[in-house]
Amino acid sequence: MAASPGSLRRAGNEEFRRGQYGAAAELYTRALALLEASGEAAAEERSVLLANRAACRLKDGACRLCVADCSDALELVPFGVKPLLRRAAAYEALESYRLAYVDYKTVLQVDCTVQAAHDGVNRMTKALLEKDGVNWRQKLPPIPTVPVSAQMRWSVPSAGAPGANPPPVTAPKGEPDRTAAGTERARALKEEGNELVKKGNHKKAVEKYSESLQLNQECATYTNRALCYLTLKQYKDAVQDCTEALRLDPKNVKALYRRAQALKELKDYKSSIADIKSLLKTEPKNTAALRLLQELNRA
Repeated sequence: MAASPGSLRRAGNEEFRRGQYGAAAELYTRALALLEASGEAAAEERSVLLANRAACRLKDGACRLCVADCSDALELVPFGVKPLLRRAAAYEALESYRLAYVDYKTVLQVDCTVQAAHDGVNRMTKALLEKDGVNWRQKLPPIPTVPVSAQMRWSVPSAGAPGANPPPVTAPKGEPDRTAAGTERARALKEEGNELVKKGNHKKAVEKYSESLQLNQECATYTNRALCYLTLKQYKDAVQDCTEALRLDPKNVKALYRRAQALKELKDYKSSIADIKSLLKTEPKNTAALRLLQELNRA
């Protein structure tokens, strides 16, 4: 009896679990060939097979083929978490960081509990900040708006077979907990961080601020952590935190000043001067900012 698409897919999953990615890809390709004539009726099944084959391509380092398979899968069934995550990983490997960022952010619109997407966004933010400077967001392609109907439809791929799904995550690390208890805990952690700063323990304070931000993304917590990063000479991290603070409050004086300080240390004098000038529009007589501007003009 001839093999069915379903049996070929299951066989492909088994080969994938055994680490035989080439063999698995071949089985998925055979299943796709059988479904080719089915058109729209088999769109979902074809999308899954393409996403599975993309996982094989990714494992084998064939990133461009992975991107092509994921794009085809998403054309058949838009906003699938698995093809979006796999395409993002492939883009990341190809150093197409802007495209990877867009895919990771799209995943979080579909399902905000996907930790791999949170981690991906953080990595891409750092990479793009390094590559494009503080205005990196302006160079991003548009991020698609995910319709409500697509949200929570897909689950996160597990480390096993490409079609397997783990149990749902209810309280993801990195996704803000907006309950009253979460906000109160975030405030307490921020206060612990503040006390550690007073004692000069900036490294431990960073840990407390980081825990607080996982529960509640607050501008002051970002600027406090940025101050610690400045003290620890982690200037790129300080820039990133100030940028996040300014996303929440575009005229925040502390964020502009601390980002300017970090950018000066990174020798990005032009961006540093731009931040100080933005700050002086809000506080024209800010003596610390005026002093820093003098130093920058001499640099």
